[in-house]
Amino acid sequence: MNTSPQRSFLATIFISPSEPRLRAGWRLLIQTLLLILFGVVAGLVIFLLPASFTSSPTAYLFIGELAELFAFVGSIYIARRFLDRRSFSSLGFKMDKHAVIDILAGIIVTFLMMGSIFLVMQALGWVNFESFAWSTDSVRTVISQVLLFFFLFIIVGFNEEFLFRGYQLQTITSGSNLFWGLFISSIIFGGLHLGNPNATWVSAAGIFFAGLFLAYGYIRTRQLWLSIGLHIGWNFFEGVVFGFPVSGLSIYPLIRINVTGPKVWTGGAFGPEAGLIILPALALGAALTYFYTRPHLDS
Repeated sequence: MNTSPQRSFLATIFISPSEPRLRAGWRLLIQTLLLILFGVVAGLVIFLLPASFTSSPTAYLFIGELAELFAFVGSIYIARRFLDRRSFSSLGFKMDKHAVIDILAGIIVTFLMMGSIFLVMQALGWVNFESFAWSTDSVRTVISQVLLFFFLFIIVGFNEEFLFRGYQLQTITSGSNLFWGLFISSIIFGGLHLGNPNATWVSAAGIFFAGLFLAYGYIRTRQLWLSIGLHIGWNFFEGVVFGFPVSGLSIYPLIRINVTGPKVWTGGAFGPEAGLIILPALALGAALTYFYTRPHLDS
């Protein structure tokens, strides 16, 4: 005989059946509204900055990522603390022996992925080498630009993994299951990149699969450090080291190249994410991630 109290209609709609907090969909909606609010505040601050602060595209990118950092951390902290009733660190920020190692491992994995793309495209005659950055720029300029973009991609990697593989994936999963968490968070991840230069639905599909790959690092470790390292390394090696566009954005390249191969394979002006070349690279990255994380599962 069932003696549990019957839930009201409103409780069924708004309250989780397993514990006294809002359902996952409402929590995600409120976090998104908070994200927009924090984003508006950050946008107003940027608007009031002197024009010299945003005069260059690199400075504009850097300030934009700092604004995203403010909006992401602010909105997710409030949602996690007061709506989810969970600790901030429980999203996947446990500080243990694996944290730094996972970040470095992710960076190394993506070096091998992007390096394989470069070598394959060069072997097929799809990449024409033009020059190295230090052939035309001073050593000081090269070093400063590389460090600037590396730091920028640290912020990008943290921001996007914090939101997509952190809050969105885990919140959706808590209200349904891992399949839908992966699918919906990766769809959002790919869709939001449609605003990038040279983006198409094909590039959005490539970013979707990249989202699944980045989520694999979280699934294997249940922490975000590996996914953050993968994201940092992906952008840095793709754009700065090997000279490809990064999701449609032109980045300061150490190797100046001209991509001439078929767009369906190379991704054209958007970069490898929009080409079929990304699929075997993702398979390589997934295999490397699997073998790296095997000790995680025993520790």
